[in-house]
Amino acid sequence: MDSDSVPTDSGMVPWLERHRTLSLVLTFTLVLLLRQVVKLYLRHQGLLRALRPFPGPPTHWLYGNQKKCNLEELEMFKELPKKYPSAFSFWVGPFHAVLHIYDPEYVKTFLNRKDLKCPVNYKFLILWLGNGLLLLHGETWHHHRRLMTTAFHFNVMNDYFYLIKDSICTMLDEWGKLRTEDSSMDIYQSLSLMALDSILKCIFSVQDFCKEKSFSTTYLQNISKISSCIYECLHTFFYYSDFIYKLSPACQEFQALCQEVKKQSAKIFQDRKASLKSPEKQNKIQKKKKYRDLLDILFQAQGTEGGGFTDEEIMDEINTFMCNNHNTLASGLSWILYCLAMNPEHQKKCREEIQGILEDKDSITLNHLNQMPYSAMCIKEALRLYPPVPRIAREFSKPITFPDGRSLPPGMIIVLNIWALHHNPAVWENPQSHCRSLTLKGSLQRIAIRDILMLSYHFLLDPGTALGSTFP
Repeated sequence: MDSDSVPTDSGMVPWLERHRTLSLVLTFTLVLLLRQVVKLYLRHQGLLRALRPFPGPPTHWLYGNQKKCNLEELEMFKELPKKYPSAFSFWVGPFHAVLHIYDPEYVKTFLNRKDLKCPVNYKFLILWLGNGLLLLHGETWHHHRRLMTTAFHFNVMNDYFYLIKDSICTMLDEWGKLRTEDSSMDIYQSLSLMALDSILKCIFSVQDFCKEKSFSTTYLQNISKISSCIYECLHTFFYYSDFIYKLSPACQEFQALCQEVKKQSAKIFQDRKASLKSPEKQNKIQKKKKYRDLLDILFQAQGTEGGGFTDEEIMDEINTFMCNNHNTLASGLSWILYCLAMNPEHQKKCREEIQGILEDKDSITLNHLNQMPYSAMCIKEALRLYPPVPRIAREFSKPITFPDGRSLPPGMIIVLNIWALHHNPAVWENPQSHCRSLTLKGSLQRIAIRDILMLSYHFLLDPGTALGSTFP
């Protein structure tokens, strides 16, 4: 008998028979992997079919348009509208694609819909800001917006106006000390501190809190890191998978930063809530205050059904206004001042206009804001060139057809690319020039679109009145 042969009655069985459980597990795993591969392939093919009417820039088979976007995103969005009128497709990896739109007629169609805010993009913001007005939608958004209406009454805003003026004066005093013979200075940091100080006064009645350098420096650094984390997540297609993202170091860092920035607002909230349980302490606080802050209004807010905000809802709204608004406010103000500095002829006209309003007074009031049309024009033009919120996105639950006949099936994500729209040469004359492109080409409908886009971009995400109308 051959030494390598195995007798049939020796009791030996094949390897897989001896490991039947392991073989079943491997087979089941392979089936699941195959199913996932087929699912991803079908998704990719579905996206290709849906976006076929909307050509876009060349893509990499794995990264899509991601690498080029990371390197020169804003410059790319200036040039692409020249090659792809109205809209173009954009890929983030092989299984996620969106449609960028930047034509006024496309924008009108986009804004007339009431679809959900894009869950893929906004999921990174929820941990930071919570479910406040920025991220809510539908009936819940309308309920919160209705409860907060009194917070933005003209009389309340008038009180806030003087609080903000005090913060600005403090900042200008600091600028006076820093002024040297050098013709340039970095203003973003001090504008961020001023914006944060103003918001803390209006939300919590906290006075001069930003003078605590350790808090202000750390807080602003954390906000900057959070912004960088969100940008990285939105431009890394692996993180679009919840499973992969939750296992990544980026998720752990992001969660730690979000918890840190929320600590101070949570402490102030708990202290104020505790004071409400003590009438004597509450009366003492109210006597010192000359105005109602946002936290007072949120505590007192009652809906038509008699139900107000929960503690969690109040914290979400506070974090939305505190964390997000100071960042966009500082960014917008920085670019406005930059544009005026780069265009001294317009800066001179703005100064003359404001001096004419002031006459012998030392400061403007809220009533003066409607009396400075040239300054308002320059502010809006700077916001056109450098929008603090460069794009917003929605996921459409129903098919959408654009004015030129092209359409998309349900489930697609459409991005209103505000930056590309504001630099679209088909819409604006000399789009890169400050205060030289205020006349839109085309019909009155396009002029109306321009005015719509100058609203507060945060509240453009939902139907309703924007909070603020003079300088959105």
